[in-house]
Amino acid sequence: MQVHDRLFIGGTWAAPAGSGTIDVISPHSEEVVGRVPEGTTADLDAAVAAAREAFDHGPWPRLSPAERADAIGRVAAVLNRRAEEVANTVSTEMGCPVSWALFGQVYAATFALDYFASLARAYTFSEVRAGMMGPALVRRLPVGVVGAIVPWNVPLYVTALKLGPALASGSTIVIKPAPETPLSAWLLAEAVEEAGLPPGVVSIVPAHREVAEHLVRHPGVDKISFTGSTAAGRRIASLCGERLARCTLELGGKSAALLLPDVDIEAALPALLPASLMNNGQACVAQTRWLAPRERYDEIVEALVAKVAAMKVGDPLDPATEVGPLVAARQRDRVEGYIAAGREAGAKVALGGGRPAELERGFYVEPTVFTEVDNAMRIAQEEIFGPVLSVIPYSGVEEAVAIANDSRYGLSGSVWTADLDAGLDISARIRTGTFNVNTFMLENSAPFGGFKESGLGRELGPEGLSAYLEYQTVNLPAGWTPPAAGGAEAQEAGQGAEAQEAGQ
Repeated sequence: MQVHDRLFIGGTWAAPAGSGTIDVISPHSEEVVGRVPEGTTADLDAAVAAAREAFDHGPWPRLSPAERADAIGRVAAVLNRRAEEVANTVSTEMGCPVSWALFGQVYAATFALDYFASLARAYTFSEVRAGMMGPALVRRLPVGVVGAIVPWNVPLYVTALKLGPALASGSTIVIKPAPETPLSAWLLAEAVEEAGLPPGVVSIVPAHREVAEHLVRHPGVDKISFTGSTAAGRRIASLCGERLARCTLELGGKSAALLLPDVDIEAALPALLPASLMNNGQACVAQTRWLAPRERYDEIVEALVAKVAAMKVGDPLDPATEVGPLVAARQRDRVEGYIAAGREAGAKVALGGGRPAELERGFYVEPTVFTEVDNAMRIAQEEIFGPVLSVIPYSGVEEAVAIANDSRYGLSGSVWTADLDAGLDISARIRTGTFNVNTFMLENSAPFGGFKESGLGRELGPEGLSAYLEYQTVNLPAGWTPPAAGGAEAQEAGQGAEAQEAGQ
């Protein structure tokens, strides 16, 4: 059992302001496996004050991009060195199969950090543009103090999507991990400490929702980056709007996998099934609606059910496990409620629908496949966040596209076909932020985010870095060219000569 009694605030391990603690419950054994201090509003005040001091008066925003990139790389290197420990910790606290955790929870995070380190070296943080009366110097400056609110499903990876660009920009950050997954956040804090980041640049305070709202409202925070439910995203957007704070919101999804009539289903399943049931179905990008042509519907269902039925369900720390428990009893109750709603609406359970009989403890739900699903049903419209798939029939590509777009979400999606040109054409017709043709991935160099109720703004890619920058225009007299291609001006703008040269 892991027990911690200090919070990582301002670059030091500080005694918490309150006496409350957060117990970490194993989703597999239902036993307490860890305990950490429960952050309070006073702890967040201290963390924001440290971040404010570090940004306003510390060295971090004034370092060259290359120096900041080096620091980000050091954090990633520590996590890589401790990858198995981190993967086991995440698997223990939230239940994802450890076989998936190493890549999906740890290496995905360090790849993202390394990407932003590389981007910081090449990014054009200042440039001179020709103007009507004289040159204009355009600077891209750090947004300031960032508040990052992280969910429990992929805690380290989602943190990296916020930590990487915040640090690359020259901003400082206060991270609020979910109370279900604070143990992995302690490992991140240790990595930050070992990497030698200046005091106050990163603070980590686990807390419950009420305290998180204090962070959103805090006048010392310039930007909020949130990943979580659409309902919580609405609340955060309204609070940020009240004080005109910047915000990035990565919210829910109900993504459609469109199987065209020419699909080779046996060839598609090895990639499509993990895209649908990854992380025990607890992924906002999961391909949970399968759109199957009526003429091949029974064949596709039969192939899907056979593959899902063969998946091993059980202890997430067993390397052979493919589907583990849900994060908490409340999440199991939620998923079981959706399964009941699907049955009541007339959908048929082709596989699963209950709890695994052989597992007496743990928050388990059998991987479940629904057939005869109408897209208007709740199980096709609402994010279930569990191992539940709906197979929806369609007649013709026009209907398939209409069904895919008939959702209040627009986060991810995919098409599976023997005709790549046709798949690419369909991608332009689907209203979703990320789309895949015969594959599934998130690309670090490309923007990630959603249309409609799936969020605001983008993470990853240069667009993800720009979300942590403010533009400043300096109009200059005619006939004078500032030293923006290198030297002092570039350093002041947050860009060393090396990065400016790489960005030209």
